[in-house]
Parts: sequence; structure tokens; C-alpha cells
Amino acid sequence: MNYPDLHMIIGGENVTAGDRRTHKVVNPATGEEIGQLPLASADDLDKALAKADDGFRIWRAEAPEKRAAVLTKAAGLIRERAGDMAAVLTAEQGKPLSEAKGEAIYSAMLLEFYAGECKRIYGRTLVRPAGSHSEVRYEPVGPIAAFAPWNFPIINVARKVGGPIAAGCSVIVKPAEETPASGIMLVQCLLDAGLPPEVCQIVFGVPDEVSRHLLGSPIIRKLSFTGSTAVGKHLMKLAAEGMKRTTMELGGHGPVLVFGDSDVDNVLDTMVAAKFRNAGQVCVSPTRFIVEQGIYDDFRDGFVERAKKIAVGNGADKDTRMGPMANARRPDTIEQMVADAVDKGAKLLTGGERIGNQGFFYAPTVLADVPQDAEIMNEEPFGPVALINSYADEAEMIAEANRLPYGLAAYAWTKDAARQRRLANELEAGMVGINSASVSAVDAPFGGVKWSGHGSEDGAEGVLACMVPKAVHQS
Repeated sequence: MNYPDLHMIIGGENVTAGDRRTHKVVNPATGEEIGQLPLASADDLDKALAKADDGFRIWRAEAPEKRAAVLTKAAGLIRERAGDMAAVLTAEQGKPLSEAKGEAIYSAMLLEFYAGECKRIYGRTLVRPAGSHSEVRYEPVGPIAAFAPWNFPIINVARKVGGPIAAGCSVIVKPAEETPASGIMLVQCLLDAGLPPEVCQIVFGVPDEVSRHLLGSPIIRKLSFTGSTAVGKHLMKLAAEGMKRTTMELGGHGPVLVFGDSDVDNVLDTMVAAKFRNAGQVCVSPTRFIVEQGIYDDFRDGFVERAKKIAVGNGADKDTRMGPMANARRPDTIEQMVADAVDKGAKLLTGGERIGNQGFFYAPTVLADVPQDAEIMNEEPFGPVALINSYADEAEMIAEANRLPYGLAAYAWTKDAARQRRLANELEAGMVGINSASVSAVDAPFGGVKWSGHGSEDGAEGVLACMVPKAVHQS
């Protein structure tokens, strides 16, 4: 696999390094440099803003059939290029090739769904007496600044640009500088499908500089951000200065409630794989396993047994089931959090150490009997660490699930139909998986509550999040 040359795309032009500052891109499996990424100057960002202003006027007036056709064609191009996109994604982010290809295909499916939504942006007519007419219509919000993280570098960019394009907005997207080529390839599919170049642009830079510049412009009408709660709060403050709308998909700390009436082996087979998917670098990753006392020992021991069997290695190797962490910061953070938990009394049952002498590998790790005051019980680890504790009953388990200020995804396993309904009602999360590890679908909203953010991507809600209602009254 030849890693592609890196560039920004501003107004349809490929902007290379030249005399600009650059960022070194490394392969997380080896730690070796694989590319140099140009970083935007203030002039680059001003040009992108001016083009986005033009792009909004062009695209909002375009027929929905044209928007749908572009999205559909782009999805087809992603499917054709999925193998190449997966190889690039694995090289710069680390996940196994099979997961990388699945990410590309999911992105194609999302754009196909959004294509259908282009013709389903319905308003409504209000009941009025003869001679009067009142209606509610939805209009695109305007140019959008979108910031995407490194953990799913194709899907996250597809989410950031697909909704705006379907709604009739223009968008400037900044993917993570650590995983740039995946996002570039996604945007190139849209441009090759006939999207006007002013409608979707891709920039890179020093994150704080880019966010302050874009959000300080009156051209930008909305911010869309996926990332940590701390950074999300900072960006919301910047957006507030310009009264910009926001969609925020922030951190989580996924609780998993496992009740005594569940099939323990089935739960383990499903959730261990989910826990260590993408080395735990998943915003909806199952993290706190809240296990009813009667099955605690069997669940804990079965989890450890399965975790020890996970094949860790370079994502490009066909036998790998878990790749490296995506950057040098992550193993350092996980190491510190695990040490803190053990110091406070947690039992380290497997893992808890780096693997090899190159790259950013960390072993699948299981901690049991973790005290509530451990940092890892309160802050998102975002890594391959499972926390397993026992609880007396349903009320205690729900209380633990809802204890933290995060509310992105929650999971529960039980055969009791009445309990399933109670859990669906009482768990404080934007997404709930009951007897399932999946909480994401292209036709369903993806987003959280509390400190996990607000607004949604995916589903019809992902398009409406890029629109504003207007009431029109006529006499």
C-alpha cells in the first residue's frame, strides 16, 4: 500500500505543503512517519470561508434530486474504492483491515440514506380559516464548520458532511491531523461525484487556531463537533460568541447491565468483541460492566478468558483482531489510569501493560472490583480496558449506570420483557442497546445527553440538525 500524498482541498484546489507548516503523520503500528500534512494559514482559512459562502448560495438553490444524485454517486465511488480506503485507514489509524473496510461501507450506506432524505424534508400546513394560510418550512442553516476525530476517520467525516450536503448547506470539515488521508479520500469521492467544490472543503491545521478562525467568522452559521467533553465545552463557548447552532457528540462511559437471567456465554461472546473493537477507542465502547451478583464470578472469569485470546497486532495482518492505539498519547493515559485503579484496590486480572517495542500497542485489560473513586470509573478511558463490578439488584445497577454526567450509549442484557421496558425508560443515554452491542444505524439518530452532548447525526435527525424552521403566515 502506497500512502497517498496529503493535501487540503479548498475551493476544489489541492493545497500542498509549499512553505506552509506541516504535521508528521505516523503509522501507529510501527511509529514510523508515513506522510507530511500541510497546515492551513489564516489566508487559507479565509479563502475556504469565502468559498463556503459562495457554495451555500449555489447549493441551497439546487434541486433535491441533484443533491440526492451526487450523494448516491459518491456512495457508489466509496464502495468501489473501499479496499484502497481501508488500507489507508489502517495505515494511519491502526484498526484491522476488516473493520476499516466495514467503516467505508457504512459511510456509503449513510450517504445513500441521506440521498433519500433530500426529498423527505417535509414542512407542514397549519389549520387556518378561509383566506389565511400558515405553514412551517425548513431551510438550510448555512455554512457549517465541522471537526471530526481520529477514531473513525471515514465515518466521522461522512457524518460531518453528509447531513449538511443533503440539507443544502456548505461545509468546511477539519478531520484529525493524525488520520488525514481517510477524510481526504471521502471528500474526493463527493467531488468526483459532481459536488460543486465550494460546497465541501477540507482543511487541516493547529486545532485551536482553525477553530477560533472559523468560528470567529460570521459566515459560519453552525458548529458540528465530535470529540471529548472538555474540548466540546471550549468550542461551545467560541460558538456562543456568534450565536452559532451546535451539534456536539462528546465523550461517554458506556455502562453494561448484565442480569442473572441472561445467557452469560452469549453476552460474553458479543460484548468482549465490542469492548476491544478498535482497541476500545470508540465513543460508545462498553466500559463499566455492571453485573448482578449471582453471575458475577462466571461473568468475570469468562471475560478474562476471552480477553486473553484476542490476537493483537498490525491491523494489516489478516489474523489481527485488535490493532494498536492510534497515537502515542493513548498508551500513556491508559497506563496511568490502570495504575491509579490498582493503587486504589482494583484487581488487575489480565493485561495492564504495553506490548512490543514499537508502535502504540496496549494489551486487552480487565480490572475487577474497581473502587468508585478510581479515576477510570469516572473519566472515559478510551482504550482497551474493561471494568467489572458486582451489584445487588436492578435498582442498584441502574443507579450506577446513571451515576456519571455522561449519557451517550448504555447496554443491558436480560430476558425479562418487563425489565427491558423499564431499562429503556430509565437509562439516561441517547442510545440504548438491549440484548445487543449495536447502537448505530444509518436511519437512527446518533447522539447523547448530559455531558455527552446534544443534537444528532445519522437518521432523518442528522439532516434536520442542519436546518432551521421558518413559520410563514399569509392573509
